[in-house]
Amino acid sequence: MKQRMLGADAILRALEAEGVEVMFGIPGGAILPTYDAIARGTSVRHVLARHEQGAGHMAEGYARATGKVGVALATSGPGATNLVTPIADAWMDSTPLVAITGQVRTHLIGTDAFQECDITGITIPIVKHSWLVQDVEELPHVLKAAFHVARTGRCGPVLVDVPRDVQEAELDFAYPDEVDLPGWKPPKRGHPLQIRTAARAIAEAEKPMLYVGGGTLNADACAELLELAEVGRLPVVTTLMGKSAFPESHELHFGWPGMHGPKWSNWGMNKCDLLIAVGARFDDRVTGKLSAFAPGATVIHLDIDSAEISKLRHADIPVVGPLKQVLAGLTEELRRLQSEGAVPRTEAWLRQLADWREEFPLRYGQGGDMLKPQRVLETLQALTAGRDVIWTTGVGQHQMWAMQYLVCDRPRSFITSGGLGTMGYGVPAAIGAKAARPEATVVCVDGDGCFQMTGQELATSVLEGLPIVVVIVNNGYLGMVRQWQDMFFEERFSEIHLTHHVPDYAKLAEAYGAVGLTVEREDELAGALEEALSCGRTAVVDARVDPAEHCFPMIPAGAAALDLVEYEERERVEAA
Repeated sequence: MKQRMLGADAILRALEAEGVEVMFGIPGGAILPTYDAIARGTSVRHVLARHEQGAGHMAEGYARATGKVGVALATSGPGATNLVTPIADAWMDSTPLVAITGQVRTHLIGTDAFQECDITGITIPIVKHSWLVQDVEELPHVLKAAFHVARTGRCGPVLVDVPRDVQEAELDFAYPDEVDLPGWKPPKRGHPLQIRTAARAIAEAEKPMLYVGGGTLNADACAELLELAEVGRLPVVTTLMGKSAFPESHELHFGWPGMHGPKWSNWGMNKCDLLIAVGARFDDRVTGKLSAFAPGATVIHLDIDSAEISKLRHADIPVVGPLKQVLAGLTEELRRLQSEGAVPRTEAWLRQLADWREEFPLRYGQGGDMLKPQRVLETLQALTAGRDVIWTTGVGQHQMWAMQYLVCDRPRSFITSGGLGTMGYGVPAAIGAKAARPEATVVCVDGDGCFQMTGQELATSVLEGLPIVVVIVNNGYLGMVRQWQDMFFEERFSEIHLTHHVPDYAKLAEAYGAVGLTVEREDELAGALEEALSCGRTAVVDARVDPAEHCFPMIPAGAAALDLVEYEERERVEAA
């Protein structure tokens, strides 16, 4: 039955019809009619951010914690452009996001009116699709299409730009049951022949490796991945984006590949005879020098997006389709082959990987007067063992230490910015994750540089009743930049010193209504972290750590993955 209403109300009715529970945003002139509709009533909770970038990252955190589409609202002009960074971040990390922006009235478009900008044009390279709605009758169909495109096929962001007069216009509203997009046809199943071919290759391999990316989480295919690995006795490495897709305490999990991955993980990837890429895209931070990556491996590439197949590394056996169905099909075919006499041939390879893991553990400097950043992560892991924890991070050294030292056994429990590497992602993403999973303990591992980019969202956390714990690994520097300048720019430290003391993060947290704690010695660490985790309020722990500590192992930019540098080799690299 159709109902007469304003376009602004139609936007909210569409969100309700899509099952949206929470939206994140900030009002402004061009989106005011929609916020007036919010005041009139909706079942969708609105979380008021302090910056549109924060709203966008909150929507991303919500999406990554649930698998649902995140929703962010902003006004025109600077409100919309402040969403560009989270939209780009969602594009790079395949996060389902619907951004709804206000626009100047239709008769003002193109006149350089106050707070006008062509946000659909600006975002063309970083959205799956965008719409400028110029007829209120189009709104229900556009919003139906927006949610469908964001969450089907390879997930990603879309943008819906709605002029103010369209929000104020009336329509007879009825939300469509079906989406009308004749050109949008993501694959619904993998090709049976390719699945059989891949299964035979897996059954015959002696040194296979499952290389698992974030597409596995997006596909809700973690259970199918686990079954495949166990049936085939296949070792698994998970990328930064794939972390938590496979239980990391499992005997078949062998770490994280790439620039700061352990030696055993990178050796496994590069010495295998069969590399099975699952929802991964052969990113440069994983492969290092691409021409030298896994030179002896046959490549099976499983992905929903045909554009990724053979984009960077030739796929000997490509399988395009939904990973949940493809992985289940692979396991079924592998079981059939085993019933006919094929026996997994991987036990010697698994022992070799375990030996490498024992021989080349993660190492860092011991002793000295200053707290070590790795110790902060090890203590966090010990204190949260057995809890329902969702981790978020900023970007930099602390992000890599979080990858190395935090053990994630549950899907969607590690949320970070991968492809875009967005500093400031951690705090707002944690708030979004808390809105999605209020019963979980949400901990943001942040850097002092990252925190200062979006730390104002502590106000959102406190006032919206979304308590998070922020652990700032505070080395007083832009740490990853310092590491590169130290190792590759002859210690010419340029514009990176932030200081340990300005601002005083504990006092700043208290000013926002949160708990603030400062840690400078290891004997203070566990108590402060336990207090933050158990206080039930938003809390910030300022852990002041050794600024000279680097993140190892490390593959230098442009080097082959096997040429990684370990902690003990640092002096040789610096002298080179």
